[in-house]
Amino acid sequence: MSNRNWFYASDGQQKGPLPEAQLRDLITRGMVRADTLVWTEGMAGWQKAGEIPGLVPSAGAPPAFPQAGGPPPVVASGSYSGGALSADFPIWGLFGRSLLMFIGQILVIPAPWTATSLYRWAIPYIRVPGRPNLGFTGQPLDIWYAFIVLGLLTYAGVADSNIVTLLSLLLQGFLSWMIVRWIIGRLSSNGEQLPISFKGSPLVYVGWYVLMVIATITIVGWAWVLTAWMRWICSNIEGTRREVSFNASGLEVLWRTIVTSIACAFLIPIPWMLRWYANWFISQFALTERGAYAGS
Repeated sequence: MSNRNWFYASDGQQKGPLPEAQLRDLITRGMVRADTLVWTEGMAGWQKAGEIPGLVPSAGAPPAFPQAGGPPPVVASGSYSGGALSADFPIWGLFGRSLLMFIGQILVIPAPWTATSLYRWAIPYIRVPGRPNLGFTGQPLDIWYAFIVLGLLTYAGVADSNIVTLLSLLLQGFLSWMIVRWIIGRLSSNGEQLPISFKGSPLVYVGWYVLMVIATITIVGWAWVLTAWMRWICSNIEGTRREVSFNASGLEVLWRTIVTSIACAFLIPIPWMLRWYANWFISQFALTERGAYAGS
C-alpha cells in the first residue's frame, strides 16, 4: 500500500492523487482526519480514513472489496457556500522566487520568465474552497511586452521631468491592469481552465493606481486605499457563482505592513516575514454565494 496514490475529499471536491507519504503527512497535520473520505486503487468506493487499517493511528476496519478504475465521484454538499482562501507558502521557495522576480525586473529581459515562474510556483499553494489543485497556465510570452516595459519604467525615475514621471506612472498603472487581467484569466483547477475573468475598466484601475501612489504621501492613508482597491478588483471578477471578497481592514493592512517593514530592516527575518505577510494577505480573500446566478 505504501506505493499507492491516494485521493481524498474536501468541501465536496476530489483532491489528489497524492503519494501515501504525503497523505500521511496531511493526517499528521490534521488536514485529513479520521472521518475524511479517501480512495485508492483496489477499493470499491470512498471510505473514511479511520476505517482503513494502519492509515490513521488508533483506527482500523476491514478494507472494502477491490474495484478497478478511477475513484467514484464525490458528492458535493448542496449547502456549501464558499469560505476563506488560505495559503501555506514554503519559506525559502517564496523568498527565492520573489528575489528572482525582482532581479528579473531590474535586468528587464528576463522579467517575463521570472514573473511567470513565481506565479506558476506560488498559485498551487493557494487553497480555494471548492476549487482543488489550483494552478496557473500562463506562459512567459503571453504578454511579455508588459513585463519588459514595466522593467524599463523602473529607470524612468532618473529623468528630471514631471511630464515623464506622470506618463510613466499612468503607463505603469495600465500595464499592471493588463497583468492582473492576465493572471485571473489563466487560473485553472484540476488541470482545467477556470471560466473566470477580470472585467474592471482599465481607466478606473489606473485611477486607483495613481490614487495609491498619491496616498503614500500620507504615510498611513495608503492602507485604506489599498483595501478599497482590492474590494473593487474582487467586485469585477466574473464567471463564477461565488463572489470574491476582500475582508481585511485598512488598520490590519497598516500594522502588519509596519511590522513587516521594521523586521525586514534587520535583513535576516525577511524570508519569514515575507511568508507571514503573504499567507495572511491571501487569507483575507473569501468566496460567498452570489445567489441564484448559474455561473460556474
